[in-house]
Order: sequence, then C-alpha cells, then structure tokens
Amino acid sequence: MLFSKDKLQEVSNSIDTVIQKVHELELKYALQINNVHPNYTDSAKNLIHYLALRSFDVDLFQEKLGEIGLPNSPGSENNVLYNLLTFKTLINSLLKAETEDYQENYISNVEAKESLVKNSKALLGTRKNNRKTAILITQPTEASVNAAFAKSLLKFGMDCARINCAHDDETVWKKIIENIQEHDKNCKIMMDLGGPKIRTGKMKPGHKVIHIKPKRNALGQVVNPAKIWMAPYGILPPNQEEADVIIPINKKWLRKTKPGSYFIFNDSRGKKCKINIDKKEGLGRWGSTTDSSYITTGTLLNVFKEKKKTAEIHTIHELLPLEEVIYLFEGDALRLDKEPHLGEPAVRDEQNNVIKMAHISCTLPEIFKTVEIGEQIFFDDGKIEGSIREIHSEYIIVEITNTKKNGGKLKADKGINLPNSKLGVRGLTVKDINDLKFVAKHADVVNFSFVNNKQDVEDLLNELKTLEANLGIVLKIETIEAYKNLPSIILKAMENYPIGVMIARGDLAIEVGWKNVAIIQEEILRICDAARIPDIWATQVLENLAKKGIPTRAEITDAAMAQRAECVMLNKGPYIEKAVKMLDKILCEMQQIQKDKIPLLPKLEFNEDL
Repeated sequence: MLFSKDKLQEVSNSIDTVIQKVHELELKYALQINNVHPNYTDSAKNLIHYLALRSFDVDLFQEKLGEIGLPNSPGSENNVLYNLLTFKTLINSLLKAETEDYQENYISNVEAKESLVKNSKALLGTRKNNRKTAILITQPTEASVNAAFAKSLLKFGMDCARINCAHDDETVWKKIIENIQEHDKNCKIMMDLGGPKIRTGKMKPGHKVIHIKPKRNALGQVVNPAKIWMAPYGILPPNQEEADVIIPINKKWLRKTKPGSYFIFNDSRGKKCKINIDKKEGLGRWGSTTDSSYITTGTLLNVFKEKKKTAEIHTIHELLPLEEVIYLFEGDALRLDKEPHLGEPAVRDEQNNVIKMAHISCTLPEIFKTVEIGEQIFFDDGKIEGSIREIHSEYIIVEITNTKKNGGKLKADKGINLPNSKLGVRGLTVKDINDLKFVAKHADVVNFSFVNNKQDVEDLLNELKTLEANLGIVLKIETIEAYKNLPSIILKAMENYPIGVMIARGDLAIEVGWKNVAIIQEEILRICDAARIPDIWATQVLENLAKKGIPTRAEITDAAMAQRAECVMLNKGPYIEKAVKMLDKILCEMQQIQKDKIPLLPKLEFNEDL
C-alpha cells in the first residue's frame, strides 16, 4: 500500500481533534462573532477557526502529512474549516472509510478569496495597472502648495494617500486633500491619528549660522560647487528646485546683480570666500561656490557687478537659529526631564570632563510613574539605545549602551520607546479626539496609532458613533502588547466596516527586538489572511530610493516580498516619485511569479545548451 494505514489513521485523528477545537472556540466566542458587521460574519468565524488550528503544534501535523507524501497545508489561513474537511475527505477515501456527510457551515475557497478582495477594495479602493497590491503614499507638507505633485504621484501609481495628523495643521491637510481630489476623486484619503507617541521635547536654539559645503571626493577635491539660492526672506526656489543652501538677502540691492556678478566676504572664521551669481530667476538669484564657509547674521558681503570694479557692501539678513544637537556615545549619561526644559548638549571643561550633563525633556511625563531601573530605552527609531540608571521625581538618568561609533545625534521630536515598561498609555489622546472631527469630515479612513487592546478600539468606535462618522479603520500595530492582543483587537474592530491592519515595522521592531520582527511580521500577515482583511506593509520600503535617489539591493527584495500584502506604504522623500514608479513596476512583475503567498510557475526561459 502506497500510504501506511496507521499513518493515515493518525492524521485523521489529528484532524478530528482540530475540528473539535474549532467548534469549541466558535461557541466560546459566539458573542464576539455575532457583534461584527454582517460583511465580516464568515471572516470572524474563520479567524476563530485559525486560532483553533494554531492552538496545536501544526509543525508536527505537517510532518505527518509529509511522511505519507500528502501536501502539508491542511489549514490554509484563508479558509481553515473548508480545508480541514477537504483533507478529512481525502484521507477517508485513502482509508476506504465511509465518506462523512458534513453538515458544517463553510464557504468555498473561491468565496473566501472573493471576500478578501471585496474587503480590500472597500478600504483601499481600486488599484492602478491591474495590481493586486495597492500603493499608499505619505504626503509631505509641500503637497499642499504644489498641485502638480499630486498629479505626478497618481500618474506613477499612487492608489491611496496618507496624511499624518502628528504634523502640520488642518489648513495644510485640507489643501493636500483638495490637490489630490482635483486629479482623482477616487483616491482613498487615509489620516493617521498621532496617538500617545512619546517623543523628545524641544531643544535650546543653536547658533544662527549657515554652513556652505561644496561636494568633495575622498581626496578633499571639489567635484561639485555648492548650489546657493539667494532671495528676500521667505521666498523659496521656484518649481521646488533643490538648493544646498538658502541665504536671505535684501531685495533692493539683489535686483542690481545679474549673472557674472559675485560676492566676496570673510566668513565667521575669517576665511576669505567668493560666491558667483550664475542665474537670475524672479526675485532670487542662483549662485555657486567652491569655498566651504560659515555665514552668520550680519556677515558683510562685498558685491561686485559684472565688468565693474566698484563694490557695494551689504549684510546678511537675520538667520534662523540652527537646531541644537546632543551627540551621545556609548557610556555617556543623559538626563531625561519631566518638565519641558529646553534640551542642551553636555558642557565639558578643557580636559573634556563633563561639568553639566546633556539633557532633554519627554513629551509624555506620565511615564515617570511606571518606568523602573534597568529597563531599556530607545531614541530615534532605535538609533540610540540606553538603560535607565536612576529615577528621580523630576528626571531620569539614562546610560547610553549602544549607538554609532562616531556618536548618535539626538534632536527634538524624536521617538522614545520603552519596550519593557508597562506604561498604561491609552490609544486616544485629547489631540486625537479633536483631530478626529476633521478626519471624519474629510477622509475615507482613519489610521489608529498605538492601539494596544480592544478597549482602545471601543473608545475609537464610540467617538466615531458620536460624530456619526462612516470611516474605514486601519489598526497600526506598533507594540508587543498590540501584537499579543491582535485577534481580539481585530474582532472588536470588525464591528465597523471596512477595516485593515498596518504593520508599522519601525516602532514594532524596537518593541519586539530586531531579531523577532521578521517572524512577527509573518504572523501578522497570516492573522490578517485568516480574518480576510487587508494588511499594509509599512516603514522603510524603498526608503533609500525615496530619500537619496538610489535603492539598496536589500530594499528591492523587501519591496518584492511586500507583494504578498494587500497594500504597501512609502514614506515621503525628495525622490518619492521615482520610488512610486519603481514600486509599481516591482509589484506588477512579482504578480507573474507569486500570487498571495503561493509561488507561481510560468514557463521558464533558459539556455537549453546544458
């Protein structure tokens, strides 16, 4: 006999055990299932069935199937009960046992897949270029003043637009939405509530200085002069053209200059420098220099006009202060203040001994009640790692345990993560509740940041009910607590239609540990597949391409793997249009060799001369 009877019977018994567990959990969670939106009734049941399956060691089950030469996926996430019954029927046939007439309430695999497609379309809209995976783009501030920018993103493949309420204001948000809808009224607008994100407070203003740096090679030779925009205060380069430096200069005498004119000045170090005027554009001028220099408010400029030896002396207008930076090295101490004192770097004596510790405040002083000595603390998306060494009523002393070899730079408004601390922070803040009024009126979807449990979801649902808002909800999974509570969070959110999940890999990676984030990302994808709701693959997708114009090999692979999700999110950057175009191409090509998580095998083209 090709199949061992004992092995077949062993697998049959295992399937019976799982099916019994399916029935137990479905009965146990009947109330939650009954409370979901009618569109999610079957999906909620399947999520419960998946939890029943995963309450066993499925690896052992799969090994048994493999030993007798059968496919080893008895409980495909998307339709667990149907696939279990299919395997049971197959094994009964091999055992020559009587085939049972199952009276189970299930849907076919085709219907299950159609359910996911329907739910995804309701949340994310129609995809461009026949893509299965939608593209979501975070909108920068400039999208509010440049209507052509939105048109360009839509042309290259943007399906949904994301606006983060943690930045800008209602005036900017409204203008961004108007610019998008002017070109595509069907583009879904998603708005993030800021949530109780813990950040560093404001820094003490630094010096008022501009550093002009031409690009140099490894030998220190200038390969590209610094590109300088000079104009009256507040006038930016036209057409969003990039400048290395912007210098505010009086418009009266700037009018007298033209291509061929030049400035000579002594910088803050007394170094003699020169800027050439290359182009006139509106009220401004484009200049260039091969000199590295530091310009401060009041720097004297000797202005020489073309073919004239006479010069006029003018001064640089008031400059904005640079943002102060705290440089931190392994072993350094940092004071984290409860009160909003302006942050400052450490003060050192001539022997480089610290006479005043570096300090910065925290935007959520409530954490001082719950943190404990020895707990980890991360700053700026994990770039700086520390350990809590001392706890006082008004401040915490942090010992820096890991950062870049040349020092980590800590600035204002950078994220703080305390993965080991039980902070007891709720999902909705006062600002979120206020912002939700705008979101309910102007957006299609609200992205719920730092949701941790089903109570947080209930708070959001109650607010939406008060506003009589009909919004989709995306649950942003950013903490270990949210991951552990994900099934209950989804079931509660299913009382609303439509919903989805965003895998916010930035904060999540810090919370769960770098080595665990890949596994947890995979598990979240599976849970979303079981719930038949769309998942959004987010954080650092093609980030190098969006910010620097050139992708890394690793991020191309990451973008290709993201095709398994229902949506991929790109963050803003100077080269975002290039990134959208690249992502659209990658996703479309990946569809030829992979469908969802299942590899496809199109005809392989190869050299037959082996």
